Amino acid sequence: MRPGVQDGSEPSAGDAIARARDPITARATPALQALRRGATIGPMEHPFAPGPRNAITDVAGLSVGQARDETLKSGVSVVLGDAPMVAGVHVMGGAPGTRDCDLLAPENTVQAVDALVLSGGSAFGLSAADGVMAALRERGRGFAVGDVRVPIVPAAILFDLAAGGDHGWTESPYPELGRRAVESAGPDMELGSVGAGTGALAGKIKGGIGSASAVLPDGSTVGALVAANPVGSVVHPDTGQFWAAGFEQEDEFGARGLTPAAGEMDLPSLVKGANTTIAVVATDARLDKAQATRLAMVAHDGMARAILPSHTPFDGDLVFAAATGLCDVPDAAGLLTLGHAAALCLSRAIARAVYQARSAPGDTVPAWSDRYG
Repeated sequence: MRPGVQDGSEPSAGDAIARARDPITARATPALQALRRGATIGPMEHPFAPGPRNAITDVAGLSVGQARDETLKSGVSVVLGDAPMVAGVHVMGGAPGTRDCDLLAPENTVQAVDALVLSGGSAFGLSAADGVMAALRERGRGFAVGDVRVPIVPAAILFDLAAGGDHGWTESPYPELGRRAVESAGPDMELGSVGAGTGALAGKIKGGIGSASAVLPDGSTVGALVAANPVGSVVHPDTGQFWAAGFEQEDEFGARGLTPAAGEMDLPSLVKGANTTIAVVATDARLDKAQATRLAMVAHDGMARAILPSHTPFDGDLVFAAATGLCDVPDAAGLLTLGHAAALCLSRAIARAVYQARSAPGDTVPAWSDRYG
């Protein structure tokens, strides 16, 4: 049996004829040839092992807090720095919803942020940052303006108003959810139908909150946190196999293997602005704002590998990047490796978000575990 191929089948005479007619197939690896014949290939090995929690909180200097409202079917997730963090952002979706993201541009004055917010609630969810700011100000955090402290809290939102929740409120619940998220912050975190992922949808199944981490050969750590709510699919619609399966570590999303089909879509009804995947990638390396922006940009590769299609006009796909600065500055090659690892972590986090989602009363779509588990 060839390494990595689970069915053990050998090339047929037809394969040989096909290779003779197709020079690209002739040059393909045995594993790729087997995949084209319909074999299943297990997860590929790569050098970035997860940290002890396999979460963004493996990055030194970070904590995560989350809050949800089961009746609302929405929530908030917050990434907090023990100290102000250098941050950048890159948007590739066609329908983003953000707050205070312009200040992250490398040419602008503010050099660090206190927290990054991912929230459900569509535009209403941007007010979650008010609650986060209030909680941080009470702790003495923020940019000093005379005697006043102004916490710097960029935010991004996703659309979850079609998740089956009760939106008959008169006063926005999101500031309180933001405050509760800060109060709950710590090194351990839940995945799935929590925080900003409470009402998330991923194509025709439930989305959610996912996270993953990787320890690099130089000892630095990279992690990703994502609220996966894409219009595209994270899995093959027939088998439930994850598009990100080639990057899976330690059976973290079920070890279902790669699917031989490529590019198949099973899209829900399309409503512009009704979906988005928003994420934070983070590292303990010391970066400047331009480098953090580049990290956010490269991390989008992980979104494209895990969601088909991604970055659509109907999504507000966005990635924040944060650096706590507790490790040495990487050289150019180190920055390349950092970006590659961030993209891998984001792919894995997206798959974990869907894999860990669970059904709740009133849901409008099934969870992955209901349909494929």
